[in-house]
Amino acid sequence: MTRPDRQTAEALAERLSGLDLTSRLNLIAAEIPGRLVFTTSLGVEDQALTHALAMAKLAAGQAKGRVEIVTLDTGRLFTETYDTWAETESAYGIRITAYAPERAAAEEFVRDEGINGFRRSVAARQACCGFRKVEPLGRALEGASGWLTGLRAGQSANRAETPLAEFDAARGLIKLNPLADWTRAQVDSFVRENFVPYNVLHDRGFPSIGCAPCTRAVKLGEPERAGRWWWEQEDKKECGLHVGRQVAHSAASVQPGQEPAVLEPAAFETIKTETHRQPEFAR
Repeated sequence: MTRPDRQTAEALAERLSGLDLTSRLNLIAAEIPGRLVFTTSLGVEDQALTHALAMAKLAAGQAKGRVEIVTLDTGRLFTETYDTWAETESAYGIRITAYAPERAAAEEFVRDEGINGFRRSVAARQACCGFRKVEPLGRALEGASGWLTGLRAGQSANRAETPLAEFDAARGLIKLNPLADWTRAQVDSFVRENFVPYNVLHDRGFPSIGCAPCTRAVKLGEPERAGRWWWEQEDKKECGLHVGRQVAHSAASVQPGQEPAVLEPAAFETIKTETHRQPEFAR
């Protein structure tokens, strides 16, 4: 493949279409030279991709290990997420490289905004995501020519047009979404049939799992990502990782209409008691 650009990304996306997951990963490894990075959140889609990479011997440290598996350790993850991390490394004999927030940025934010200051406004929350996720992602992808993710088109309205491959002009690389056209049911079946380790929170009504203070279980009939930053307006709910821009550390930049809804302290417990749907992996 020549230097990454929009045309080469679109051509690759067309070639990936119709292939099974293993064939997609092998084609990506064969066609994109240089550093390949897979960023995992340890969620179910990413666990499926980790399994497929490991089985194809494409994870760094394996026989054909072209793909580095990394994660963004925000410092506010669920205990269950760290447990999944450890179980995954043990199951596949791999290491998942952690990228953490810069200490000074974390200390400054907590000093200025408070430990949970991200709930004050959309801008404050974006600033928190900025130093905990977006800046570490930049370091993780430095020098990479390909970035693999577990994004699916069905995860939210914001992601409905997710392609199998796209050109990330801001980072100058090809962004690859091998599960873009999979349904949640397909992901769940793959994980169940292949005995893939997964986060037990998925069985407790958490289809999407991020930082603990910013994630709740979803109610019956809610979209998959309804539990992420649930106190905000629906159209504001991305952290900045997948929108191709940096998020500034400034809570003062909030615009009229961006203010979050009032946070009810008991909301999380209420949601947990009202969650009735059957666990995904018990079906």
